[in-house]
Amino acid sequence: MNAVLSAPPACISDPSTWCSQVFSITHNEWLAGSAGWLVTKPLRIILILVLAFVVRYLTRRVIDRVTTLPRGGNGKLPALLRPLRERAPDVLGPAVVERRRQRATTIGSVLKSMATFFTYGLAFILVLGELGIDLAPIIASAGIVGVALGFGAQNLVRDFLSGIFMMIEDQYGVGDVIDIGAATGTVEAVGLRITTLRDLQGTVWYVRNGEVLRVGNSSQGFAVAVVDVPLGYSADVDLATTVLTNAATKAAESDALSVNVMEPPEMLGVEKVTPEGIQLRLTVKVRPGKQWAVQRALRAHLLAALEEAGFEPPLGRYLSAPGADK
Repeated sequence: MNAVLSAPPACISDPSTWCSQVFSITHNEWLAGSAGWLVTKPLRIILILVLAFVVRYLTRRVIDRVTTLPRGGNGKLPALLRPLRERAPDVLGPAVVERRRQRATTIGSVLKSMATFFTYGLAFILVLGELGIDLAPIIASAGIVGVALGFGAQNLVRDFLSGIFMMIEDQYGVGDVIDIGAATGTVEAVGLRITTLRDLQGTVWYVRNGEVLRVGNSSQGFAVAVVDVPLGYSADVDLATTVLTNAATKAAESDALSVNVMEPPEMLGVEKVTPEGIQLRLTVKVRPGKQWAVQRALRAHLLAALEEAGFEPPLGRYLSAPGADK
């Protein structure tokens, strides 16, 4: 029995093995028999780790290349965003570059995190396999932990998934004026978990992406400036319509408004009849995000035109005005 145990390993006689090489150097049968553990497996593990690091490095370089704005490209789309639909309005001007940069950077960070997770995860599994560790219990335990984390952090996961789809679909971006229910304002930042916007009062709102059920974007495609003009019951509606149409057309063709007006103004006619008087409505198609400025400018021109034509405002307007009873 002792002779059998002390017998030299058979691999010593094969010069092509590490076992034979180690024995020829050390003349130690135990080291020669353990050459697989001492030399072969460590070398394989090191090779796996080096390959994982190289693959991760190259993958991140490629992602950085396709998510970086081209130098001197005057705000051209990064290569990653070219296949995706973009809804950024030209009216944003220089803000379009920041919008594209932030969108590409956020998507790129997701891709780099996924690449790191899968690359190192696969390397970890291969290393455990080289060490002879049974992977079945580890995979089962990881699955249970993943399910537990999924239930415990489902709101966080929902926020991240919503943020990813918002980025890919370009539902809104930096510079857009949006209404997301909880707040209305101009978007300052769009992250994977939180959207930051500032309202007209200057308040900054942080809204979780998973809580956004609907989005009203006032900065995509075009907008409509709506102007309601009050008249008294005794006013000549046909004459007022003519005066307002001419005044709105002249104002829309002026240098101040023509850059934002996309189509000639349209007089819709009587919109509402109230106890105070009659209300006429005029609309004009404008560039996205410019409807409020155009509304204010048109309202001033229209009221001035009515006053010049001899129309008086409804009595109820004066009665309801602050300080009218003094």
